[in-house]
Amino acid sequence: MTSLNPFTLNLHQRPKLACEVTSEGVVAGRLTEAGQPMTAFAPLFAGAFSAGLKTPNIADQTAVVAALKRALDAVETRDKRLTLVVPDAAARVLLLDFDTLPSKVSEALPVVRFRLRKLIPFEADDASVSYQILQQTAEEARVLVIAMPHDVLTEYEAAVRLAGYEPGVVLPSTLASLAGVTQAEPALVVNRNGNSVTTAITRGEELLLHRSMELPTDEILRNDDLRHAVSVSLAYFEDTLSTMPDAVFYAGPGGAPELTRILALEQFRIRDMVSDAAVGTASTVPKGLFAGVAGALAS
Repeated sequence: MTSLNPFTLNLHQRPKLACEVTSEGVVAGRLTEAGQPMTAFAPLFAGAFSAGLKTPNIADQTAVVAALKRALDAVETRDKRLTLVVPDAAARVLLLDFDTLPSKVSEALPVVRFRLRKLIPFEADDASVSYQILQQTAEEARVLVIAMPHDVLTEYEAAVRLAGYEPGVVLPSTLASLAGVTQAEPALVVNRNGNSVTTAITRGEELLLHRSMELPTDEILRNDDLRHAVSVSLAYFEDTLSTMPDAVFYAGPGGAPELTRILALEQFRIRDMVSDAAVGTASTVPKGLFAGVAGALAS
C-alpha cells in the first residue's frame, strides 16, 4: 500500500483521478487541466458492499465493478491510474511512538510490523503496511502507521482493475479527507462511512488523534454511539489543546444538517468537509460523501 503525507499533497506524485467505495455508492473525481473538479456518483443497492477487516467487503462484485466503471467513466479520463480511497473500517490507522526507527524502509518496516502484532486484530506479518514519520527528535519518533489485511486490499484492487483502471495510491478515507482541512487552527473532523465513524484532530499539518469505531445497525443505538464518539473526541481536544474547536467538520450521509440533528450541539457549528465548488456544480455526488475523493485531489 502506498501512502503519502495526508496533509501536504503533491499533485505531481498523486494521480489526478480518484475514487472511493462507500456503502451508498462509488464516488469518482478528477481534476481537469484547468484544475477544476469533475465528479460522478454511482449508487449501490443495500448489501452490495460492507466495509470491514475480513473478506468479503464486496458482497456483489458485479454490482460494485459496474458502479466503479460508471462513476469513473463519467469523469471522462484517459488516465487509468488512480488514487483508491478505502473506508476506514477496512484498515487500521495508528499513531505510534518509537524510541528510534531505522532510516531505511527495509529495516524499519520489520520494526513497525513487530509493534503492530499486539495492536491490530489481524496478522501483521501478512498485512499491507505503510508508515510515515511525522515528527523526529533525538529521543523519539512519532509515526503514522496504516495497516490493511492483504486479502481485503487485494479485493478492492481487483474490483478497480476489473473496471478497467489501475490503483496507484491507496488511502483510508479520513486520512484522504484531512487534506481538505486548510486552516492552521486546531480542527475536529468527523467522518461517518456506513456503520463506522472516525474522529480526527489536526493542528496545522499535525495529526493529533485518529480514532475509529464501529456503529450499531440500529438507528437509535447508532446515533447514541455517534454522539459518544464525538463527545470523547471533544474532551480529548479540550484536554490536549486547552480550548474547544470553533467548528466540527463533517463528512458523511446527510451532510452538516444531519450531524447537527444527531448531536444537538448548539454551541458548535457543524460544517461540511467540502464546499460546493470542490464537488463541482454539475455533479450528482452527495456532498457529504465526497470528502475522501476531494482530499485525494486537493492541491
